[in-house]
Amino acid sequence: MLEKIQPYIDLVSNNQNYRRLWLSQIVSNFGDWFGILAVYALITRYSDSEFLLGLIIVVKMLSLASFSPFAGYLTDRFDRRRIMIICDLLRGLLVLGLLLVVSYDTLWLAYVLTALQMMLSAIFEPAKTSSIPNVTTREELVDANVLSSASWSIIFTMGMGFGGLATAWLGTDLVFIINAISYAVSARFIYRAVIPQEKMSQAELKRTRNPLTGIREGFRYLFDNPQVLRPTLAKGCFTMLLGGLTYMLILVSEDVLMMGSIGLGLLYSARGVGTGIGPVIGRRIFDRERDWVRAMGYCMMFGGMMYSIVGMTTSLGVMLLFVFIAHAASGANWVMSTVLLQRRTPDTFRGRIFSTEWLLFTLTQSASVMLASWILENDWLGIQQTMIVYAFFLAVAGVIWHLTVTRDEEAYHEKNGEEYVPAHSRTAERF
Repeated sequence: MLEKIQPYIDLVSNNQNYRRLWLSQIVSNFGDWFGILAVYALITRYSDSEFLLGLIIVVKMLSLASFSPFAGYLTDRFDRRRIMIICDLLRGLLVLGLLLVVSYDTLWLAYVLTALQMMLSAIFEPAKTSSIPNVTTREELVDANVLSSASWSIIFTMGMGFGGLATAWLGTDLVFIINAISYAVSARFIYRAVIPQEKMSQAELKRTRNPLTGIREGFRYLFDNPQVLRPTLAKGCFTMLLGGLTYMLILVSEDVLMMGSIGLGLLYSARGVGTGIGPVIGRRIFDRERDWVRAMGYCMMFGGMMYSIVGMTTSLGVMLLFVFIAHAASGANWVMSTVLLQRRTPDTFRGRIFSTEWLLFTLTQSASVMLASWILENDWLGIQQTMIVYAFFLAVAGVIWHLTVTRDEEAYHEKNGEEYVPAHSRTAERF
């Protein structure tokens, strides 16, 4: 057992810059997941509308999506370390603003503050993901992403579990204060890290001084390089249906299990544990990177089949098991697509590519949640019926992926050899 986790122990022990970036992720993620149930509780306290509950998720996703192209431009053009620190501090202030939501008449403020918080997250996330290859060696990169994913999942599990209890027992105000403090601690860890970054040339800086030019060049690079475009599509295709399924877990806890925040905390904890274990399992099953694009299609099909079972049962134990398995597939898909993008994209374009990935991810998730909430609001289908329909089409999406994207990837490898190793894959020296 120790041999299996030793590479991750060595990575955290020996690479202090990755360790600080990783610790900032742990702290801020805990605050986020600890606080998200408090936001849901705030909405359900002052409104019993399923549509308004779904709308907060859509507002989050659309805010991320609308700002993502500009965010990618910023993270490629300016110092990512400084950008992440500023984003953390501002997000902490915005979370404290949620203390002002005290009635139905002030509920709109939760949506505005959440939108602004997500705009800052749209900058922070591509900056963080783009920085990981610059604080690790090529050999450490996969371990770093698996560890980041596993940590996200553990913190997700703990944050959601404790968050559900804290929201019920301590109230939303204290939860928001803890969330704000987590952002300040995260900023401190990033401040202490050295994060190398390949700078744009003076000619490129001058050419892209107009943000629209820089954004346009990022999209052009993506479509001119299909080997980068393919993994960019993976998360968006998955969450096109998984987003609605995850949203429906909120309603399953309320209306099927009749367990409220505690039930949701358990379901989301199963989701988190699965997301963490999935990349480790996926790496062992698909040990060659050239097989990872094919594996993404398998993950979609498998996730759909597992959620169909969730939609057919009223047993908490069965739901926890199959939510866990479905999100293990999702976690494997996430890490494989992230590593391929980090390897295949030059540093000066990485922020724009990851922000485009976020754009696709958030748009498809928003559409997925909005459609599900609209179906349920109008009583066209029940919660579990809607879940089964979504699960079926997720499996179909995996089949379509195999007939299109996987075939293109295999043709690419046949043309270019066993493994794709870009000329720009040099990593910065560790400090």
